[in-house]
Amino acid sequence: MKKSLQRLAIIILFLSVQFASKAQNTSVMHKVVIQLNTADTAAWSSTIGNIKNLQKIWPGAIQVEVVAHGKGLDLLVKAKTHLAAEVEALSKDGVVFSACENSMKKHNVTKADLLMVAGTVPSGVAELVLKQELGWSYLKASVN
Repeated sequence: MKKSLQRLAIIILFLSVQFASKAQNTSVMHKVVIQLNTADTAAWSSTIGNIKNLQKIWPGAIQVEVVAHGKGLDLLVKAKTHLAAEVEALSKDGVVFSACENSMKKHNVTKADLLMVAGTVPSGVAELVLKQELGWSYLKASVN
């Protein structure tokens, strides 16, 4: 009985080590789409922090797209964001920032009003659905 328990413990230990090593695996390209639809600037800052943390965990092995729609659009509006430098720096690291064109119309925002690094998508919610259908992981911006 003792030997059976020892073998079981060894197997469990082996599997947990294997699982942990796969969780930190940088040979896999991780893809994350983040929904940002809040005017809460604390959520904006948390989103920036979460992206940086993901980049630390999987350096060179992560793709991130932030989809800003509704009141979250202001993150990408030059005259309204306090995080322009952070957005621009993350963009240089390959993070994609997409503004919802439906929200832009609703809030009278033009492409010229956006940060230079911001792209646009026809519909923010449709972009989120498309990315998830392609296997991207989904995160919702919030305050940590």
